[in-house]
Formats: sequence, C-alpha cells, structure tokens
Amino acid sequence: QVQLVESGGGLVQPGESLRLTCDASRFTFSDYTMKWSRQAPGKERELVAAISNTGSVTIYIDSAKGRFTVSRDNAKNTMYLQMNDLRLEDTGVYYCWRSDGYWGQGTQVLVSS
Repeated sequence: QVQLVESGGGLVQPGESLRLTCDASRFTFSDYTMKWSRQAPGKERELVAAISNTGSVTIYIDSAKGRFTVSRDNAKNTMYLQMNDLRLEDTGVYYCWRSDGYWGQGTQVLVSS
C-alpha cells in the first residue's frame, strides 16, 4: 500500500516561511512525478507545484512562482515544498500526491496576522 505522509505545516505570520515534507514509502519513489496541491477553506483543491521523477523539471501555480520551491531527495524518498513570503491566501491543507492519484492525508498551513 502506497504511503505518503506530509509534515511541516503550522501557524505563521505573513512574510514568514515554512518547509513542508512528504515522506513516501512502499513504492519506488524515483519512478514517479510527484505533486503538491492545497485546498483552502470553501475552495476547490488546486495544484501548487509538481516535480518530475528525477527532479529536473518543476512547475508551479502562478501565485507560487518566485516564492515556493519544490524539490526531492530520491535517496530519502522525500519531497519538499519550501514556501517563503507566505501570504494569507496560502492558507489551506497541503497534500502531496503521486501522479497516478495516491494522496497523503494533508498538513495544515495557516497564515494569519
């Protein structure tokens, strides 16, 4: 059974940073493109960032460009999302997921002044 476990969420003020971690297990991590999505209260889930299996290709939602960085360490079966200059609108539950549809349970990010 594929396992994806997110961590690193929390309560921060606008302008601060967080690093989210997605620990993967029970599959060959380096074979898959991995993604981060988020769901804000009352809104649909949206893709935030994605990274190819080797890490050579990354994509971001427009609002995350220049502030967020997605990375991965295939030796550790781990993906990261470094989020800088957080904004109120970044609040939500952040999920990591495998490109074919396996999802983690999410980690809450709350940006509040």
